[in-house]
Amino acid sequence: MNSVQIVIVCYKVYNVMIALAWKNLIHDRVRLAVTLVGIVFALVLILVQFGLFLSFMDTSSNVVARSGADLWITAPRIPHVNGGSPLRESYRWQALQVKGVARVDRYNLAWVPWKLPSGAIESVSIAGFDLDHPMGGPWNIVQGNLDDLRSEDTVMVDELYKQKLGVTRIGQIVEISNRRARVAGFTRGIHSFTTAPYVFSSFKNAQNYAGAAMSEDQSTFMLVKAETGADVGQVKAALQRKLPNLAVFTNEEMRAKTQSYWVFQTGAGVTTLLGALLGLIVGVVVVAQTIYAATMDHIREFGTLKAMGAANARIYEVILAQAAISAVMGYVMAIVIAWLVSRGSQDGNAPIALPPELAIGALGLALAMCAGAAVISIRKATRIDPAMVFRG
Repeated sequence: MNSVQIVIVCYKVYNVMIALAWKNLIHDRVRLAVTLVGIVFALVLILVQFGLFLSFMDTSSNVVARSGADLWITAPRIPHVNGGSPLRESYRWQALQVKGVARVDRYNLAWVPWKLPSGAIESVSIAGFDLDHPMGGPWNIVQGNLDDLRSEDTVMVDELYKQKLGVTRIGQIVEISNRRARVAGFTRGIHSFTTAPYVFSSFKNAQNYAGAAMSEDQSTFMLVKAETGADVGQVKAALQRKLPNLAVFTNEEMRAKTQSYWVFQTGAGVTTLLGALLGLIVGVVVVAQTIYAATMDHIREFGTLKAMGAANARIYEVILAQAAISAVMGYVMAIVIAWLVSRGSQDGNAPIALPPELAIGALGLALAMCAGAAVISIRKATRIDPAMVFRG
């Protein structure tokens, strides 16, 4: 038998195994439905929980990730980007003397009170940046532009928080820290991990809104842009030597520090991961039980295969094929449901991310989950005594 004939024979055997697996599945459609419900439930729960986790990771540090800075100069031992302390402007001039530093911008990030039309107070996080070099500024601006923030007492908010802040239009006058403010523009998709929405303004306006907490020669952070071609690590080390009483972080370090605090130390991220783990356990248990029951229902058919001389490998293929078919069917339904949930959540306070990597990973997880469940029933099927086929 030549190689072509071997391939043809293997292909025919493979088709027979797939056909048998499919017939076993649809023989009891109620059991198949239960299996698919278990898979779909597990995958949707996992996708939603991991999607929330990824979204938490992004929203907890989005102002850092999109700041455009290479380095952050901060007060020592700050817990996260939302917990900065005032720095004197003299530190900025010292930082500018360090080799490899192209620019050092002052940056304010502080919680301030926003007065609603009803008279109630909402807390917002005011972000003040240098309009000429907008490190730390807003992104995805859908109405207005950065130049509109050059006017005195102007701010930019995200569309998502219009209702929360009582804002309806461009040009609306609001009150922040007992000072007048005019809404000059809107962004889209800048979520806040906390209950305080981000509000962007010029550095000077942010100082005014911070009030007594921030004097004229202070800022919460200093954002550093390294010279083109400069080694950021070396610039960081030089800045740390120049400013030993302060802390210097790369943008990625500040991002990781903030994510670690909000997502893990507050427990929000751990809760979502536990939910995903629960979905996985539930899925494996349900799928294992139904695949095992399906195997037992067709135990005589497997005995017939063994009586006809089929090797244990053929039994493996049938059971694993059943698991794979179930996994793919359940995955298709789950990914559609998860996509609809993710899309519907984007305008809410807790968006659910569904990147391609997560969707692809879910398919691999579904196959692994079902294959793992199938292993439980394989052992029973391969220990069948072929003689049982001939017994009454």
